[in-house]
Amino acid sequence: MSDNKTPQQGKERIGVYVCHCGTNISATVDVEDVAVWSKETLGDDGVVVSRDYKFMCSSLGQELIERDIEEQGLSRVVVAACSPHLHEQTFRGACSRAGLNPYLCELVSIREQVSWVHTDKVAATAKAKAVLAGGVVRVIENEPLEPLHVPIDAHTLVVGGGIAGIQAALEIADSGHKVYLVEREPSIGGHMAQFDKTFPTLDCAACILTPKMVSAGSHPNIELLTWSEVERVDGFVGNFTVTIKQKPRYVDTELCTGCGICWEKCPKKVIDKEFEAGVGYRTAVYTPFAQAVPKYPVIDPETCTYFLNGKCRACEKLCPTDAIDFSQEETYQTVTVGNIILATGYDTFDARRIPQYGYGRLANVFTSVEFERMCNASGPTNGEIVLRDGVTQPKSVGIVHCVGSRDRNFNNYCSVICCMSSLKFAHLVKERTGAVVYNFYLDMRTAYKDYDEFYQRLLEEGTLFVRGRVAEVTDAARLPGEEGKLIIQAEDTLVGRPRRIPVDMVILAVGLEPRKDSNEVGKKFGIACSSNGWFIEKHPKLDPVATMTEGIFIAGAAQGPKDIPASVAQGSAAAARVLSRISAGEIELEPVRATVDAQKCSGCRICNDLCPYGAILFHEDTMVSEVKHALCQGCGTCVAACPAAAISGTGFSNEQVMAQIDGLLAHSLFGNGRLVEMAEVVS
Repeated sequence: MSDNKTPQQGKERIGVYVCHCGTNISATVDVEDVAVWSKETLGDDGVVVSRDYKFMCSSLGQELIERDIEEQGLSRVVVAACSPHLHEQTFRGACSRAGLNPYLCELVSIREQVSWVHTDKVAATAKAKAVLAGGVVRVIENEPLEPLHVPIDAHTLVVGGGIAGIQAALEIADSGHKVYLVEREPSIGGHMAQFDKTFPTLDCAACILTPKMVSAGSHPNIELLTWSEVERVDGFVGNFTVTIKQKPRYVDTELCTGCGICWEKCPKKVIDKEFEAGVGYRTAVYTPFAQAVPKYPVIDPETCTYFLNGKCRACEKLCPTDAIDFSQEETYQTVTVGNIILATGYDTFDARRIPQYGYGRLANVFTSVEFERMCNASGPTNGEIVLRDGVTQPKSVGIVHCVGSRDRNFNNYCSVICCMSSLKFAHLVKERTGAVVYNFYLDMRTAYKDYDEFYQRLLEEGTLFVRGRVAEVTDAARLPGEEGKLIIQAEDTLVGRPRRIPVDMVILAVGLEPRKDSNEVGKKFGIACSSNGWFIEKHPKLDPVATMTEGIFIAGAAQGPKDIPASVAQGSAAAARVLSRISAGEIELEPVRATVDAQKCSGCRICNDLCPYGAILFHEDTMVSEVKHALCQGCGTCVAACPAAAISGTGFSNEQVMAQIDGLLAHSLFGNGRLVEMAEVVS
């Protein structure tokens, strides 16, 4: 390769730094050998300094790079360490502090791509040399770049009015900034509004949620948009344009006082499948629950007699303020925001998908959500725990954990809340009915503050625990005393035998699932979902609230199963990230972006359809495409797809990529055999 260098390339002075990463790299790669080899072999390519250090990312390691840049006059730096995703900014910062343009620093991964995927030290060392050689030749083609600066609109959109969304909205609004809080249901509150008690403290869910709801509904900096959905998202971080569709309530909120006469007098009763989970009723005009925010009802056109056959209109006739308005239609509102927080929550697993548990077929099999509503004082039974007949209290109850969770047939992940919810149910059943309670569990997971103490409390209260997966719930009585009972058949792994336990009631602790439309919502906001359907965070440990799309944050169970405290914490964390952007006034973006050469562009528009971020515009007058740099994420899809080679990627030009391939192959098993180690591996 030294034979192919241009005069400009020959002038470069390159420093190479190889990290041990403790033993993460050095246990599989001979780091010292790689450092010595790079100076001896890549000297003709411009390498004038080559060092190894135990932790290059440490302050001492960074100071080593800074000192060499200043004393050795380095014009390029290559660091062989871990993933650029983690430490690219670290080493760019070191270069910048020493006066070198940070984009003249190249990071090559010899941890994830070498040491972590190999066991043969000779082969791993040889591969590390080849990967490093590719980085050295590539960095010669790097160009000094300057980051993009984008101003941040101080308004924020929060999508989802559950506890995570409410918390995020209040944090931002309390800091003096405008928030648009969008909720698709008639009221904010989310799933938490359905609960009776919260574990492990057993405080009333409504008592701690309602003040938050009221604050969000009356806050001067929060514009509450319930019964609404985001229709379209355009723009980029700092300047999103969002179109919001508001469904008609058929109630004039300017006139409505929330007196309740309309739903009290409405003659049409229907099963409430939403808030009451199918165990209670509502009228065709309704508010979901007594503490709903806002207080205004909605009319359900799918069940309202007037919308079905043009008759009735009792609500309109009896409303004292003439607030009923059947002529309302969908309205659209367009807002401009700088950042977006998605707190869209979760769905619960449909227990009908496990027919052997009898839900939907056996009357006294309930889901955890149905039981929550039954326990609630404002629920359909006024808090009385009774069988489906509405009268009889159970004398024995079986609670089945992990329904739809930790099951490879459905969801392989743990749903986090089920163990503690089931323990809470056991306590409430014993407290209110004195019934015998069996908990059928796989593993008891009570990991957080005061959780295991709550489990110990249940043991002391006399709850019976059976460790093993339930095979079937049936009403087929075979033994004396089983008449009229539900029979739970399960494996007891602690005693090593099957169990057959008759009970009056079965509660299925159903797992949490992503929203059914999570993939569609993700596409709308330009973010991805995992194979399970949860929104993907930027980094699962170091950045769990950001996404790969700048300006889009996630909070609560939209990211994955979590309980109320974790959802509140993540809502606050997302708000903190947004507030840091707002206070800075602008955001610095990577200059790694695609650019269209207008002279070469043929106007085929292939790139327009392929761009996953909607960053490419087509100008009809000139028949040329243009990349909006603030939207572009530098993924390279358009560069690869353009048939005219009219698009180039800054930071990933053809010259850079081909140089890296050239360098890698020249020092690999497939190259010219310049390495002694290569010959040894082959032999």
